[in-house]
Amino acid sequence: MKDQFFEIIRNEQDGGICYRSGMLVYEERFFDGMLVSGGYNTAGYPLNVLTNYSTRINPRYFYEPSAFNIDIDGLSVDHDLSFVDFKVETSDGSTHSILTLESKIKPVRLRIHTLLDGSAMFTRYIELENLSDAPMNISRLSVLSGGIEAMKYSTVTKSTDKEKFFSVGYFGAEGWGMEGDFAWHDMPIGKAVIDCRFDKDRYRHPIAFLRNNVMGTTYFMQMGWSGGCRFTLDHASSSYQGGTDTKTALLSIKAELTGYAPLLVLNAGEVYKTPEVYMGAVAGGLDEAVNEMHDHIRRSVLDGEEIDGSECLIGAGMGAEHPMLVWDTKAFIDQMGEMGAEVFILDAGWACPTNENGIDWVGWNGTNIPHPDRYPNGITELVDYCHERDMKFGLWVEIERIGKKSGVAEAHPDWFAKDIYGSVAEGFLDFTNPEVCEWAESELERIITEYRLDLLRVDYNVSARHYFAMRDLGSGTKECLSVRHFDAVYNMYSRLKKKYPHIIFENCASGGGRTDLGLMKSFHHTWVSDWQRAPRSIMITNGMTMALPPERVDRLFAGMNCHEYGALDLQMRNTMLGHLTVNVIAPATITPNPVQMEFVKHSIELYKSFIRPILPTSKIYHHTPETASNSDGTLSILEIASPDKTRGAFTVCTLADAKADILVCPKGIDVGKTYEVTLDNTRSTFKVSGYELSTIGVRVNIPTSLSSELVLYRAI
Repeated sequence: MKDQFFEIIRNEQDGGICYRSGMLVYEERFFDGMLVSGGYNTAGYPLNVLTNYSTRINPRYFYEPSAFNIDIDGLSVDHDLSFVDFKVETSDGSTHSILTLESKIKPVRLRIHTLLDGSAMFTRYIELENLSDAPMNISRLSVLSGGIEAMKYSTVTKSTDKEKFFSVGYFGAEGWGMEGDFAWHDMPIGKAVIDCRFDKDRYRHPIAFLRNNVMGTTYFMQMGWSGGCRFTLDHASSSYQGGTDTKTALLSIKAELTGYAPLLVLNAGEVYKTPEVYMGAVAGGLDEAVNEMHDHIRRSVLDGEEIDGSECLIGAGMGAEHPMLVWDTKAFIDQMGEMGAEVFILDAGWACPTNENGIDWVGWNGTNIPHPDRYPNGITELVDYCHERDMKFGLWVEIERIGKKSGVAEAHPDWFAKDIYGSVAEGFLDFTNPEVCEWAESELERIITEYRLDLLRVDYNVSARHYFAMRDLGSGTKECLSVRHFDAVYNMYSRLKKKYPHIIFENCASGGGRTDLGLMKSFHHTWVSDWQRAPRSIMITNGMTMALPPERVDRLFAGMNCHEYGALDLQMRNTMLGHLTVNVIAPATITPNPVQMEFVKHSIELYKSFIRPILPTSKIYHHTPETASNSDGTLSILEIASPDKTRGAFTVCTLADAKADILVCPKGIDVGKTYEVTLDNTRSTFKVSGYELSTIGVRVNIPTSLSSELVLYRAI
């Protein structure tokens, strides 16, 4: 691992605060009663490195220069602030500052928290404290905002095409099964607004990239929030200084919560902690940005939790697409165990009776008791069956939504939220109700202990519309449900994860409906989509391994219609550079195809012996980042490599109506080393210098569409 450098310095004379982490420098200044952004440097220089000539951006360029935006009772408290305190706390792996300000407009105290860890990314959140004896309505809340660049056109480029100076990258679709469709877009003079969940569907991960095509700088940001949020990127043009040759490109950002106003009613004396925003910048492209982001996520976001390859256990499961009886469950445990699976998960349907037409797992959700029609001896019979075969046992639960047949809905009609029209949101439990929180948490504890779980899979099948209801929580004013609701949900899972450290917590929200870092703090890994069919499944893997480190990204081989399109090798290799999950390859009454089984076992063994050991610390390279819009090449090339460049792997997947005969130059190479390279399609091996690998590459020939090659390399 690279040496870690992080430091926070406050200049008391000019009110400046310099945040230095790795090669990233971000500065703020307490200026005329406002905390304003001073801009960024990606070469490690403080912005006042020339003491008498600061290169901080001029806040007067911007109409809203503040480093945050907060409106209380209809009044902005971005300005007329007074300084109270500044302190820095440093540990072995990070440094954390707290800047305390008080408003002269409203009786509120603001604590601005910033965490650095040596990566080119920092974490920012704010605590709001109501100092009065009356409630306050929070209607606007940007956790991080302000200017990031002021670039004089003529100084750096002769081009006049300002609409090509900057590009913004994000996931374009917000609907189910379209997660991760990354693309770059020209950033014209004006605003680019990226909304998540509020007035949108809920499957867009809250992430954005901004690239300065002239200067070679890439900014990147995420918000750890399951509710409504928005990134606003603003490209303006200014001649503020007057005179000649001062035309300047101005870039600013906002990362804010969205929902119905008020977002939150802050009670008298209450302290509210905002969701976290993660912001970074590099002198480099997408690969450098993604790897710095993953570095920060691994170190500082996911509770500082370090995992090694042995914890990336290969999951397998069965659900309502099968009869879900004892005999076929055991048959599938045996089949998946033969493949090499290490955890068996009983999915949705285990609480349903057998006398219905199909399995109504939605209606019976919330019962959380194995139905005796299916499991007359209870689930522990299957737990024992797994453990006898050295497999762990996991169970699917959807604790945040209740079905009509469970009995809970009828017994507790007041547990459900009402939408803005006053209608009950069917099945959606309102976690702002303390009774709901108490029941859900105690029920999960019962399930974990009574059924002797090794893994808990948590699902969440709701509409985003449900959690933007309005409710009076005792202040006399209705507030948007989502803020209090998700805070309660996060706290519940955080407590459970701490209480049951031996349990693997796996997140699933109708696929990728809730993959944000705020929730992921309490989970080990997550499903990023329920869409498993090629070629779209390839796009999903490509994009979602930008947002999350690959060891946290669950991808499925077989099952959920994965088998419908594409060669067997494509279906398998789409999972092998992430957190691998498998399903059955034959019905319970049929012997699996031995040729098929041999390939599956071979691939899983490669995953266990070669890929998994480096996965939790790996660098990842997206050779074809815009897979969704790659209409001319229709290829996806994805690579992981160990940080010391001694080992790596890449997959080449042909998409629809395509084939490949190309040279691929792997990026995780040390030109001074010699490598042994394996082409998995032919299982042939050759030796080559690192210089040749990185400059000439490996020829990959795939003669058909929806097929693949896996290439492994290791230093010798």
